[in-house]
Amino acid sequence: MAEEIKDDRIHMHIHWWELMSDSTVPAGEASIKEKTMIVGRFGAMLLSCGTSAWRVLYSMDVISKELGMRCTADIGLVSLNYTCMQGEESCAASISITTTGVNTDKLMAMERFVNEFPGKGAGMTLQEITDRLHTIKHMPGNYKPWQAGLSAGIACFGFTFLLGGGFIEMVCALVGAGLGNWLRRRMLDKHISLIPTVVVSVAFACVASVISYKIAEYGMHASTGHEAGYICAMLFIIPGFPLITGGIDLAKSHMRSGLERMSYAIMIITVATLTGWIVAWSLRFEPNDFMPLELTPSLRIGLRLFCSFIGVYGFSQMFNSPRWLAFTAGIIGMLANTLRLELVTNLHIPGAFASFIGALTAGLLASLAQKKMDVPRISISVPSIVIMVPGMYLYRGVYNLGATNVGEGAGWIVNGIFMIIALPLGLVIARAMTDKSFRYVS
Repeated sequence: MAEEIKDDRIHMHIHWWELMSDSTVPAGEASIKEKTMIVGRFGAMLLSCGTSAWRVLYSMDVISKELGMRCTADIGLVSLNYTCMQGEESCAASISITTTGVNTDKLMAMERFVNEFPGKGAGMTLQEITDRLHTIKHMPGNYKPWQAGLSAGIACFGFTFLLGGGFIEMVCALVGAGLGNWLRRRMLDKHISLIPTVVVSVAFACVASVISYKIAEYGMHASTGHEAGYICAMLFIIPGFPLITGGIDLAKSHMRSGLERMSYAIMIITVATLTGWIVAWSLRFEPNDFMPLELTPSLRIGLRLFCSFIGVYGFSQMFNSPRWLAFTAGIIGMLANTLRLELVTNLHIPGAFASFIGALTAGLLASLAQKKMDVPRISISVPSIVIMVPGMYLYRGVYNLGATNVGEGAGWIVNGIFMIIALPLGLVIARAMTDKSFRYVS
């Protein structure tokens, strides 16, 4: 009688070591089934880090080639179906991960292992490969929940100024976003599912922001016009990474992954913006336009550079980037985003076109940095433009639609969609200009 498997989880863990007949055998001499499992584990771990399907497939090809096989794969958001072929033999498998996320630190470790694999991987034993992957999988996070909350608060603090807010709006966004992302991180650590995590953390951030405004209003006699910054407290939840990588996948004809990533991002945006709207309606809190700031051109540029840097730096830390990597992304984002904003302010270039130029600039700068630092390009380029994702446009669109201002709501959403399309397009063009392997179909 077969041994009963006692596990009530929907997604049961794969015991990879049970798939190896002899763990001391060099990987190049293992059976095709064992080689196939190695390739699949590489792919699944890369997928769990949030990288694009194109990069997952490229890495699986590198591993397969070193092990003397050919590989073809169909990759989605949380699953991959693939077949490995060796001579007249073939082995097909399907692997699914429990959830998706972004972890640039693990992504760097995985890509370094992939880059080291050619020339030495076939000589490593199955146990050595398994141990290395196990070590990477269980790498601890770089930041505790309170640090992740602080990173989100700092990011939204800078984001608020870039959207037109003043100091009071910036501080209230810092409080709301910081507490909201702290709670979100605690819920993720307890493996709470996606939708409840988004709803609770966004609602908590919004309420904390409203309380901050009320304290400023009654304690500091601040004007009610500062309520416009309420929107910025929830921008930490906007899924910029899957939005951008989804666009990259679509550009590379990985339609399944691209569409699934886009659907995932749209679901989060819809739930988050509806939650924000419901909280605002329940508290009778109506976000309006920001109060105008009287700044000289030189001061405006200086503050935009500073706020762009801290915004990108904070978002990068939310993706578990080491501080030095977050600093690099911050420098690139500072230059690219300030260029985008100045093009809109001074030359009155449409927002979508300016976003394209900003993303193109960030992509080219990230290519230069990647060659000198030997890090995954996506771990620099995507965080550097996440701050350009028009989260406020999407929220204002949903808010106005909920208030039956259909024309105004549709205008905000359409403008936001054009800007979202422009961001991955800019990165794709920059990547095609600087990366030969990305430029061609095969």
